Amino acid sequence: MTDEELHKHIEGTVLEFFENGDIGEVIATLGDLPLARRKHKVLVVTIEAAMDHKPSHRELASRLISVLVEEEILAPEDMIKGFEAILDNLPETILDVPDAAAILGNFMARCVADDCLLVGTIHGFKESMSNEHAKAAVQAAEVMLVDKFGILRLNNVWGVGGGAQPVKALSRRIFMLLKEFLSSNDTVEAGRCLRELEVPHFHHELVYEAIVMALEAMQETTEDAMCRMLKALSNSCIITPDQMQRGFFRVFEDLPDICIDVPAAYSLLDRFVTRAQRFGFVSEEVVRQVPVRGRKRFVSEGDGGKVKEEKA
Repeated sequence: MTDEELHKHIEGTVLEFFENGDIGEVIATLGDLPLARRKHKVLVVTIEAAMDHKPSHRELASRLISVLVEEEILAPEDMIKGFEAILDNLPETILDVPDAAAILGNFMARCVADDCLLVGTIHGFKESMSNEHAKAAVQAAEVMLVDKFGILRLNNVWGVGGGAQPVKALSRRIFMLLKEFLSSNDTVEAGRCLRELEVPHFHHELVYEAIVMALEAMQETTEDAMCRMLKALSNSCIITPDQMQRGFFRVFEDLPDICIDVPAAYSLLDRFVTRAQRFGFVSEEVVRQVPVRGRKRFVSEGDGGKVKEEKA
């Protein structure tokens, strides 16, 4: 199959995807095409087709790219080669899509947020591109990636975010949100970023990750910070009692596995729940369900808060 024929097949598949949103069908069709070393063309055709369509179609394109990378259909070298080709084509693309550079900048930044592209790769594009439109696209992406909290908002870069995003991408954003919160201690900004993810049904993931992060840190300062944040999100009704409880229960279920990396997890969790109860954002049901098997106890603060085995 010639490059031109392949381009037409991929374009037809992508345009049909824009109508039905069926990623599984796209993957099946791509599997039947003789892509070999031409996989990067999938990225090129997808983005260039989306440029000439509505924001909702660009959002679909971003989600498709994320899944193709997650399923290892597109490798890192395919992503790099594909974006290099799109950047090279920009002078021609701009004739039909005047704001193509800005749109491409959005796509590159979104790919970084979706863990499909490294920030360093984008910086590399800037050094290797000769045309001014390509440099403008890279600069637009760099501006959006400067602020760590800003990266979390890139799921709404097309103005149509929400829960249809891949779970892996959402989990990654939530993890980044928590890491940035521990750096800034800004509960207001954390709440704003969580709201902008537009996934209230997935807030239990933030609760889960916050607790696990606190257990892994084994530091009361981290536990206190996470409790302050969860308390603020509960008070502002961003995280509902049901989502809060679900997050805690997920940790309870996974505790045997967590203990592999954090041997003192039972005692640390007991301490965290006690602190959360003091802050007033957990239900009595959560407190009653705290796992006790293999529990260790904390000695007095005078002994340095060390963990000792509970005697039989």
